[in-house]
Amino acid sequence: MGTNRSTMLEPLRQGLPPFDPAAVSSSASCSLPARYEAVRGARQFTKATLGQWELADRFDDVALVVSELVTNALRHALPDEAPREVQDPPVRLHLMRWTSRLVCAVRDPSHEGPGPCAGDDASFPDPCGAAESGRGLFLVDSFSDSWGWHPLAGALHGKVVWALFRLG
Repeated sequence: MGTNRSTMLEPLRQGLPPFDPAAVSSSASCSLPARYEAVRGARQFTKATLGQWELADRFDDVALVVSELVTNALRHALPDEAPREVQDPPVRLHLMRWTSRLVCAVRDPSHEGPGPCAGDDASFPDPCGAAESGRGLFLVDSFSDSWGWHPLAGALHGKVVWALFRLG
């Protein structure tokens, strides 16, 4: 997974403090089907992974953020006409741990960035996130220490949306 991890982490360097991808002490990832049931699978994967890393006490905040990032990827990043069953699932969750931080990253096929104030776009009925359906990025911002996104380059298409949590 070394090459994949380096490719995945490359766009994160712009928005995070400097780090060496080889210094990631632990990482795990899973593919998610293009169905809303994938959110439950992402939460279960996060719970199991954080338990293995002895970070179970961070599950509530991290799982909330993971749920929102995956939901946004499924709701906004997948084309409506795309088949919902594909051989290479279009959404992927990555969890990466360093000594003092944890990063949750969700990769999806869209090149358009997320934004809580996306204007008058009909898919964002409440563009600034006050309504139930538009609160996702507000929650990500509230429960993580920082978040951002970057388009992917090279063989990977789409973008990655990440959230960083500082650890004790």
